[in-house]
Amino acid sequence: MNQENKNQQPDCEAIVDSSLGQELEKNECQILTNVMKVRALTEGEVLVKEGEDDNRLFILTKGKLIVSSEIEGENVPVYTMKVGECAGTRAFVDLAPRRATLTAEGDTVVYTLEPADFEGLLESHPRIVYKVMRGLFRLTHMNLMRMNVETQELSNYIHKSGGRY
Repeated sequence: MNQENKNQQPDCEAIVDSSLGQELEKNECQILTNVMKVRALTEGEVLVKEGEDDNRLFILTKGKLIVSSEIEGENVPVYTMKVGECAGTRAFVDLAPRRATLTAEGDTVVYTLEPADFEGLLESHPRIVYKVMRGLFRLTHMNLMRMNVETQELSNYIHKSGGRY
């Protein structure tokens, strides 16, 4: 399926179980699902390509997504997303082009959220917007902490310090 399924409603449990929806109450989650869409993909189907101006936020709810970047003209896998993980936080918040390509591995289901639809909740449900933004911040912070650890480990390896090399 190449399009978002307008007839299928996202499941609250999958959102609450994701890194994005941990703070949401059931009723808040239900409101959020009203502005989200469901996208089903098959093996090898590309969700977004690096460089595209697609600003949707993604929550992986079934299957796997291969995250790849173009390096010296080749699409190189750099990470495999697992159920519950989010992708596209930078594009969603900054409205910036995609920094990676996301490709389905096997049958995959992703929930999508458009920035404009999310911003539409600001007046009517500011608490939901606040909680989701806290989730995005927490996710970004965890990624930054992980990258700092990886940078330190690489530095230790290069300089043969830290006693492990």
